[in-house]
Amino acid sequence: MTAAPELKYRRLLLKLSGEMLAGSEGAGISFEAIDRLTEEVVSVHQAGVGLGLVVGGGNIVRGAAAAEAGMDRVSADYMGMLATVINALAVQDTLEQKGVETRVMTAIRMEELAEPYIRRRALRHLEKGRIVLFAGGTGNPYFSTDTAAVLRAIEIEADLIVKATKVEGVHDADPMKDPSAELIPEISFLEVMTRELRVMDHTAISLCKDNDLPVVVLNIQRPGAVLAAARGERVGTRISAEVDS
Repeated sequence: MTAAPELKYRRLLLKLSGEMLAGSEGAGISFEAIDRLTEEVVSVHQAGVGLGLVVGGGNIVRGAAAAEAGMDRVSADYMGMLATVINALAVQDTLEQKGVETRVMTAIRMEELAEPYIRRRALRHLEKGRIVLFAGGTGNPYFSTDTAAVLRAIEIEADLIVKATKVEGVHDADPMKDPSAELIPEISFLEVMTRELRVMDHTAISLCKDNDLPVVVLNIQRPGAVLAAARGERVGTRISAEVDS
């Protein structure tokens, strides 16, 4: 697929939290919420952007939370990975109903449902204009889906990671709890880590920093936000190695 000339980023990795798929219910799967989210995804794909998606599993089960409740951490994390597969299949079905060709690739082998993750095959799917949904996290316990998203972005040679949220970007406090929280338009990876801002876990941020891979955190509920990020427009919060003074 040939990208439109106005695009600054021709291939990006979109990270969706599992909670985004739950809609107003807060848990489980809302197909109404998935329908709205996939409309945004389809518009970006139609503009010529190569797209990889990583979906979390927090709407079904959070491995860390299950471990805190007393469950074995490794088993809890594997449950979380399986939850991401359920979510990826739900998103895939909705995208294909909208006429978009997709592939789900899993870090944990389950050939009856999806392809095993093989980097060269993923790149080939992207070259053919397919949206690739990466499920199963990294395939290993103790790693978040944020880290999985960054790892896959690096492997597929993405130019940008877009982290989709329900807020406008990174704030100096939790905007859901503190109405006076201020949006930070630009920030460096180092500052995110030193200020311990809860954007991504430190492993994910460190991987971005080491590979000079920028991240845009934005509100995906604003129509056109992801496409604006792909065009290099100012939207949400941009996290990069260096911040323009």
